[in-house]
Amino acid sequence: MTFRQNFAQDLKEAQLQGEALKVSVLRLLLASLNNREIEKRTKLSRSLPLEKLGEQSQLTEEEVIEVLVSEAKKRQEAQVAFRQGNRPELAEKEGKELSILEKYLPPEIPESDLRKIIQEAIKSSSAQGAQDVGKVMKELRSRLKKLGRVDGQLVRRLVQEMLS
Repeated sequence: MTFRQNFAQDLKEAQLQGEALKVSVLRLLLASLNNREIEKRTKLSRSLPLEKLGEQSQLTEEEVIEVLVSEAKKRQEAQVAFRQGNRPELAEKEGKELSILEKYLPPEIPESDLRKIIQEAIKSSSAQGAQDVGKVMKELRSRLKKLGRVDGQLVRRLVQEMLS
């Protein structure tokens, strides 16, 4: 079962069980996935014939996870903003939405594994010092996308720490 089918099935179940918040979150997620697919199709339409467009514009698992991470990040940022704006009820709602989205996200890479991956990237990019953080981050971007979810700020902090 693909991610999209999983979301649609969960949406159907949430509707039957009367879970309004979950229905809302899943509808927004499916809309974001559709928007991303349309965006991809538009970009591809300039270079591919129409016959191949439908097949090529389907989102990959990686792209679906990117959309999921993006939606989760929006909820985290909104939650922080609502807390700063002294709106605890809205912050709580964003927190609940975030917990629904997190059920679909892959697990985060543990820091110990992340340190090993960063060490390998430092070696392969021949980084010498703090001035080479960009090189290492570029090398890491492709590796980490394939492995799962990672906090970008944590990665940057670890890279800077290891290079200094």
